[in-house]
Amino acid sequence: MDAVITYVDGLDPVWQAEYASAVGGKALAKRYRDWGTLKYLLRGIEKHIPSVSNVFLLVSGESQVPSWIDRDEVHVILHSDIMPARFLPTFNSTSIEMFLHKIPGLSEKFLYFNDDMFPVADCEEEDFFQDGKAVIGFSHHLMAGGKYKKRVRNSDRQARKALGLKPGLTFVRPQHTCSPMLKSQSERVYAFSQEAIFKVVSRLRTTENFNQYLFLDYLYYQGKTTGSRLSNKYLSPAVHRPGKIVKDILHPSVKLLCINDVNLSDEEFIEYKDAVVAAFDRHFPEKSRFEK
Repeated sequence: MDAVITYVDGLDPVWQAEYASAVGGKALAKRYRDWGTLKYLLRGIEKHIPSVSNVFLLVSGESQVPSWIDRDEVHVILHSDIMPARFLPTFNSTSIEMFLHKIPGLSEKFLYFNDDMFPVADCEEEDFFQDGKAVIGFSHHLMAGGKYKKRVRNSDRQARKALGLKPGLTFVRPQHTCSPMLKSQSERVYAFSQEAIFKVVSRLRTTENFNQYLFLDYLYYQGKTTGSRLSNKYLSPAVHRPGKIVKDILHPSVKLLCINDVNLSDEEFIEYKDAVVAAFDRHFPEKSRFEK
């Protein structure tokens, strides 16, 4: 079992210049800013998911690789290694997610992490995969209000289409946590959907995009998910104060945490970031093998 992490540092001047040249304007802070917590995700993987064999860090370019990364232990993959040149540069994670299965050397079973997802308690491989099936929960939805849910619905419809199923009145949405994926199944739905995917891949997010749920929904509709939910908690500064997030880091009641970014003032961001980093530093005081 491998781990794939997508990462972006929005303060990187090389990345900023590329964004300005390709898109114009200034990037949305909450989507691209770095909380300084990537090292704690890596420490969490080493400490709490020892069954992970290889870690792949997926970035846009060399300037995005943190200087402390030990490249003998972390396999750095560039967008250009897996995506057609005509789609680059891209600043859209949903577009990048269409090509994860193309990472060279990736194992059949892999976990996909955004860099705001953290293992905080011990996990076995069986927490993610059981009898060839992915462990992840799904909820059912009728309305697709908002840009995010439209992408979720798009992914559901394409997964159904790839399996010869009719569109449903409802659509499914996987848990917002790390995603257990099967490379061979991702390859199959991609092969069927390549033309549709290529039509909607974009530099910035649109309501026409698919997202990674295409691959999870494809598993779901084949009965290749267990129906069990991953032990996860979703935390957001929009509703949770720093003290609550710190408590869940230091005294976790679940195995995985997602700490999602939202629109914050500069002062609020610093308050949350300082609290989160300090808590993770207490939870993971030792360097991992992924750090120099």
